[in-house]
Amino acid sequence: QVQLAESGGGLVQPGESLRLSCAASGSIYSIHAMGWYRQAPGKQRELVATLTSGGSTSYGDSVKGRFTISRDNAKNMWYLQMNSLKPEDTAVYYCNADLFVTAVVLNTYWGQGTQVTVSS
Repeated sequence: QVQLAESGGGLVQPGESLRLSCAASGSIYSIHAMGWYRQAPGKQRELVATLTSGGSTSYGDSVKGRFTISRDNAKNMWYLQMNSLKPEDTAVYYCNADLFVTAVVLNTYWGQGTQVTVSS
């Protein structure tokens, strides 16, 4: 069984920074790709950032230049550094991973979500 657990959410003011963490635990053979998504009230879940095992990154248009995804392979953890936060960044943030539980079985997993609120 694999679990993803986010941490680091909270309430910040516009312009401030926040770092989210995601820890993967359980029977993990290797992580193929990891990412962050978010969902604001009344809106669909949207891509924030992804990072592949090869080091390729992609970002949603609304966060490019402000957010950075990174990882610690040894700990099976990845992070989302969020700078210059705006009220429209307010959402529940979910971490996500496509990972191998064996050499040939690839599954997708989601964390439970962490709330980020940007408000003055």
